[in-house]
Amino acid sequence: MKLARDGLTTIGGLSSMVLGGWFISPWVSVILAFPLALSVWFYRDPERVPEASSGWVSPADGRVVEIEEADHEYTGRVTKIGIFMNGLDVHVNRFPVSGRVEYVKYVPGKKWFAIAPKASEINERFYVGAESENGRFLLVQIAGILARRIVCRVSKGDTLDRGKRYGMIKLGSKVDVYLPSSVVPAVKINSRVVAGQTVIGVIKNEKT
Repeated sequence: MKLARDGLTTIGGLSSMVLGGWFISPWVSVILAFPLALSVWFYRDPERVPEASSGWVSPADGRVVEIEEADHEYTGRVTKIGIFMNGLDVHVNRFPVSGRVEYVKYVPGKKWFAIAPKASEINERFYVGAESENGRFLLVQIAGILARRIVCRVSKGDTLDRGKRYGMIKLGSKVDVYLPSSVVPAVKINSRVVAGQTVIGVIKNEKT
């Protein structure tokens, strides 16, 4: 099983404790094996293949909780899709389409329930805006009541391909994606989506 690099230190430390605990008592190892197993599950990072050769893929595993019009200084007024990640989802985030990063901004804030109204505006969050061949799009990683750390590994000028990893939110939370005006949603509220695999948006003239 492939693991996210952000979890290798934690998993390595717990593995050492499990092995060391055996010399104290087998029961110590058994007890420590439980958090080790949880960490391996939490930091899993499976390979993903888009379900279609075209279309915008989901940036996160989870459930679609919002499809609405929203304003941002980088995109203007466009359609936003909000995806809620629970604690059992894969937490690695991916680029929905190939693009060049133009906008990166970290905003400190609260850690309310990410699914709560206005959480996208008041919670700690990380913005990544990029230019694609279909126009500008914006990704927002939003911390929640359990998510204690947002990891974003891109900088201005970086170019990422469709479905490539760009960060993660530890212990889940929410990711918003602002679509260009040329892209329309291909999912509905409560749709279950998989990062880097499920198509969530299509070009208007390609929609069937």
